[in-house]
Amino acid sequence: MNSPDNAVTDNAESVLKPDAKAGVADTSLSLTLGAKRRTELDAIFAAEGLLARQIDGYRSRASQIDMARAVAAAMEASGRAMPEPAMFDAQRRPARKLGPSDAPVAVEENGDEVGLATASTGVDGGENTLIVEAGTGTGKTFAYLVPAMLWGGKVIVSTGTKHLQDQLFQRDIPTVRDALAVPVSVAMLKGRANYLCHYYLQRTADNGRLPTRQDTAHLQEIIRFAKITRTGDKAELASVPENSPVWPMVTSTRDNCLGQECPQYKECFVMQARREAQQADIVVVNHHLFFADVMLRDTGMAELLPTANTIIFDEAHQLPETATLFFGETVSTTQFLELARDAVAEGLSHARDFSDWTKLGAALERAARDVRLAFKEDSVRMSLGQLADDHPLFDALDTLEAHLDALTAALNAHAERAESLGALQRRARELQGLLGGWTAPPTPVEKAVAQEKDAATKADPNEMVRWIEVFSHTVQLHETPLSVAPIFSKQRAGVPRAWIFTSATLSVRGDFTHYAAQMGLNARRSMTLPSPFDYPAQGLLYVPRNLPQPSSPNFTDAVFDAALPVIEASKGGVFFLCTTLRAVDRIANRLRDTIERRGWDYPLLVQGDASRTELLDRFRSYGNAILVGSQSFWEGVDVRGDALSLVVIDKLPFAPPDDPVLSARLDALTKKGLSPFAVHQLPQAVITLKQGAGRLIRAETDRGVLMICDTRLVDKPYGRRIWQSLPPFKRTREIEVVRAFFTDPETAIAQAGE
Repeated sequence: MNSPDNAVTDNAESVLKPDAKAGVADTSLSLTLGAKRRTELDAIFAAEGLLARQIDGYRSRASQIDMARAVAAAMEASGRAMPEPAMFDAQRRPARKLGPSDAPVAVEENGDEVGLATASTGVDGGENTLIVEAGTGTGKTFAYLVPAMLWGGKVIVSTGTKHLQDQLFQRDIPTVRDALAVPVSVAMLKGRANYLCHYYLQRTADNGRLPTRQDTAHLQEIIRFAKITRTGDKAELASVPENSPVWPMVTSTRDNCLGQECPQYKECFVMQARREAQQADIVVVNHHLFFADVMLRDTGMAELLPTANTIIFDEAHQLPETATLFFGETVSTTQFLELARDAVAEGLSHARDFSDWTKLGAALERAARDVRLAFKEDSVRMSLGQLADDHPLFDALDTLEAHLDALTAALNAHAERAESLGALQRRARELQGLLGGWTAPPTPVEKAVAQEKDAATKADPNEMVRWIEVFSHTVQLHETPLSVAPIFSKQRAGVPRAWIFTSATLSVRGDFTHYAAQMGLNARRSMTLPSPFDYPAQGLLYVPRNLPQPSSPNFTDAVFDAALPVIEASKGGVFFLCTTLRAVDRIANRLRDTIERRGWDYPLLVQGDASRTELLDRFRSYGNAILVGSQSFWEGVDVRGDALSLVVIDKLPFAPPDDPVLSARLDALTKKGLSPFAVHQLPQAVITLKQGAGRLIRAETDRGVLMICDTRLVDKPYGRRIWQSLPPFKRTREIEVVRAFFTDPETAIAQAGE
């Protein structure tokens, strides 16, 4: 098993050393754009250009212009001629589509098609693909939106979260569209669980029985909302919390949606959103929706992807994990419980003469719960090969399969009685297919791989790893690809289009090899754009002395003791970011005791006490709070000004090597003669750490301290590679310099090292 502390670091040095062939940023990418469009973009992004005249507070940035040029060049290289935008020729923005032979065509306002030249070299050579690491403050959103609106044709913009989706749709896109004065139509598409379902709302209202008064009140609010909303997007109803147990009762899932057989299909909010997306020039989605469609064809994207000229992934560092989730298969005991309950409800409603519905449903529920009881452990992950041949899971799965077959037979007999029974029949059959591969013990080959005895076998990039995840009440069975690169490459093949991947964290010191390999991309088409922030003057990197190794049992307590004087000096405004939930609990408990004992007036906010959004809103409003959180607060968080002046990170975020998927991937690299630490673990840790560090400085006037409580950053040979990938803060190991920073930043910065 590979771990950061026993890894061979010589290979890390050679693998991470910048090399033009290894995917180091190509700063000349924007030069491939024609002179005319370079001039047009300059006129838009210049200090006194169009955006500056139209948008209050806009500031021109050289790196933003470089990115916009590179994005436009990728669009141009995708094989589609780029029509002149309305702002330059006073004509309506043409819609563009692919012709019958996949040759690019433009559709003029009168509907006549005009053939366009095809840049085949761009498609074959990868020039239509661009990877951009844009430092915080670059303005990457405007940098891709401007060329997208002018020359992108049909554009799909995919973001990391629904929150960013809303921000793009409601704020950024309207701002740029108004500034450019182009007639671009825009739509937002989310997963079906985000839209109110008329059918299930009516069924829940008719049932009339909810567990609590609060649930009943929420249902009444949703009923009123349904009468006035145009979109049915539950995000518009802020008065009902996102985690309210009522929402699953009044929204549909892929499993229980009746589709065209639904009596209210014509009024369906999901279908309305899909129709609007098909007609729009720009469609805003999120990564989960994008990849769910690629694999399931269930999100409305199936009609969009073939017509898209440009696909832009913002927060693209999240793609490998999201793609891994959707390119595999997962079946959960929860799905069987829901199937059993729905079958009983619909069976008694539409086929009451069949008297065994209750019995069949109860038997399936009991069998699903017995799968969970097969494990004594809680909150664990393990590969299938780790289980003994006589593990109780296999008998439990056999029993579950038998009861599923019995319920499916009943649904087969009565499916034609009602649309809902037909939908349940399809769900049951799909679960039969998913469960079928799990109802036998692991093969000898699987056992050998799990025990690392199959050293002679080279890992197949398409190989899948089967593993189990045990929660408090459920069990999930996963089949996950070791690499998503070949699958994603296949999805990208065929129709030429521009692919843009951008984030603030995609490289290790400008080397995109790791990310490009994960996604199956051409790393040669990549660029790093520096942040406009003056990091040496705005921030300080502090690594305290004399801390134990992260493997030490008293490490978390030592981290707290080291951070305490820094927290006191900062007078609040602290993000305490941990790599484990156990550390979150320990740090939070000690902070509660300390705050009470010392009489500090620092509000303490802890992950899990409220929703992420609510905690962040409180943090901003308090101005001197301390927030303790884990992975969900490492990225996608923007707190500007004095409310945040200290970010504490407990240790370098190396993924635990006993994770079954990671373990299988590391084993595959070893069999290829590569260093798993250098090729995978270290680059991934760097990208994650850059995300956490990026929470500190969010504006040109921000100041703060980044405290990393892991001496490996200084003591290990690979530590230099890590901190050189971080923003170029001044560095210190002296607590006196840190204290001085919060009272006299300029003097403290002068005392710190480069």
